[in-house]
Amino acid sequence: MLSAQNKKKLRTIAMSKPSMVQIGKGNLSRTLFETISNDLEAHELVKVTMQKTADLSVREAAIECASMTGSEIVQIIGRTFVLYRRNPDKKTGLLA
Repeated sequence: MLSAQNKKKLRTIAMSKPSMVQIGKGNLSRTLFETISNDLEAHELVKVTMQKTADLSVREAAIECASMTGSEIVQIIGRTFVLYRRNPDKKTGLLA
């Protein structure tokens, strides 16, 4: 579980990063979860944007993506959410 200070630090980092994944009409699929998981492994922090054509709400999508990838929700704002998963293989992570 992330502390409030850790979430604040991660939100600050995420502000300057572009969205890495977009969820559209196709909604959530196993391929999408694999993509997010791979991005989390490489970057630890992933920003996801929902398009207006998506059938799910942003909150529902964030919860589902977090549970399927073993990550934590850092922030949900507008049609964007940010996920974090620590990579134990990295010697210096975002929260080190």
